[in-house]
Amino acid sequence: MLSISVEEFLFWKKNQLSKGGDQKSFAVLLDCIGGISTNDLNLKIINPERNLHLKKNLDFLESIWNEHLLKSCPIQYLCGITFWRDLKLKVSNKVLIPRPETELIVDIVYDKFRKKSEKLFFAELGTGSGAISIALALAYPFSEGVATDIDKEALEMATKNFINSSKQTNLKFYCGNWWSPLESFKGKLDLAISNPPYIPIDTYEKLPKEVKNFEPKVALIGGEDGLKHIREIIQKAPLFLKKNGWLILENHFDQSEKVKQLFFKSKFTSIEIVKDLSGIGRFIIGRYK
Repeated sequence: MLSISVEEFLFWKKNQLSKGGDQKSFAVLLDCIGGISTNDLNLKIINPERNLHLKKNLDFLESIWNEHLLKSCPIQYLCGITFWRDLKLKVSNKVLIPRPETELIVDIVYDKFRKKSEKLFFAELGTGSGAISIALALAYPFSEGVATDIDKEALEMATKNFINSSKQTNLKFYCGNWWSPLESFKGKLDLAISNPPYIPIDTYEKLPKEVKNFEPKVALIGGEDGLKHIREIIQKAPLFLKKNGWLILENHFDQSEKVKQLFFKSKFTSIEIVKDLSGIGRFIIGRYK
């Protein structure tokens, strides 16, 4: 542990942020590499006569911050960690950095299944870091979950994240494309969730470089119109859902009406567009009867 005065640290922090970047990214760096959370830092500022204790020296932290600014590499990849809901997850460039808006998927599930004692059987397709599945497995400890991903390295990371987050064993991981690893679970799912690749190819080319240059292309592009994977998931969902089972999908900001129509074509009912915190129709939910 390296000891440093609060005054010296705050001066250094001010200098780093004056170069660019944002407070949230800097907080991730301090927590993941420096070993000091925002709450810890705020407490120390209240008592400035006490020293801060860092896991790494300021030069090392500064070198990572400089790389983040110079290359536009997401700070989460440089640190190998991201925070999502109340989870601390390992990430690499094999998985998308889970977005704050995706947290609402978990809240939608909470709204539909309000008893945490329920024994659900749920699936997540394209789990990446495992964020959604892990959050649900922890929230519904009597449930069973399965999560798929086409990338073996992503699944290894998701598995580690689950082990690091819980002592539970109610979540299993399967390698394969969308529904293909789940053939033995046809007609058994109460709930299926996915945040699939939904960005049209033309839109992908215009993405910020911190996304396009670093996050996995396979987890972003959804074909010419962005709906290639969404179509496949919706069309095959009735084979895997129980009667009255729910499907919840995240979509691009301008796709909700089109995705809603795909739900109708596959005979879903109780179809609803759910808006994110910015008022964008970010999710479609439907029930299969």
